[in-house]
Amino acid sequence: MNNTENVIEIKNLKKSYDNGNIKALNGIDLTVKKGEFISIMGPSGSGKSTLLNMIGALDTADEGMIKVAGIDLMKAKKLNLFRSQEIGFVFQMHNLIPNLSVIENVEIPMYETKANSSEMRERALELLKSVNLEKKIDQKPTKLSGGERQRVAIARALVNHPSIILADEPTGSLDSKTGEVILDLLKELHTKENVTLVMVTHEPYVGNMAERLVTVLDGKCKTDEKLR
Repeated sequence: MNNTENVIEIKNLKKSYDNGNIKALNGIDLTVKKGEFISIMGPSGSGKSTLLNMIGALDTADEGMIKVAGIDLMKAKKLNLFRSQEIGFVFQMHNLIPNLSVIENVEIPMYETKANSSEMRERALELLKSVNLEKKIDQKPTKLSGGERQRVAIARALVNHPSIILADEPTGSLDSKTGEVILDLLKELHTKENVTLVMVTHEPYVGNMAERLVTVLDGKCKTDEKLR
């Protein structure tokens, strides 16, 4: 896949809940090029997190077309393998396992691959160094600050060399200063690792850091604006 190709292609994607009473996505159209950094904004309930979950194959659509990294997600069977190979997730609440150490949390996605334990340890350590947490590798997540936990989550997201990082409100639970550190880190890793970065946020200053800003309203893409 070269840099001019679309890594995400979505056409007329629809998703309802509660027997069709709640229309989360109502005909979304979106394309994202390889290596692009886009932010998705919109009010609560607009469908932005549902859209992110569809891209990451955490949920399935009712109708429409969605292709991610060349895979048709409406037809694909081995979604666990797809997620572990192509997608890195960064959630607002980190989703770390409290009784595992920092380095063990980062290693988790690699269990879906054929890596041996020494390769897993080496890759996890390399990423924890890149987010300045090499001195905390044996700590439990409960002993870390919110910003440190989010840095662990970013290291975990990158561990399998994904082509796409999906970040859902990555600064939502952090104070503004720590949030800026996390955003700078995501931007730096987006450039360095040449990953496609799709970030959901409700904060305008966060959204405006992307190369492109997509606004979602009532389950549809309302605006799509190139920022830089």
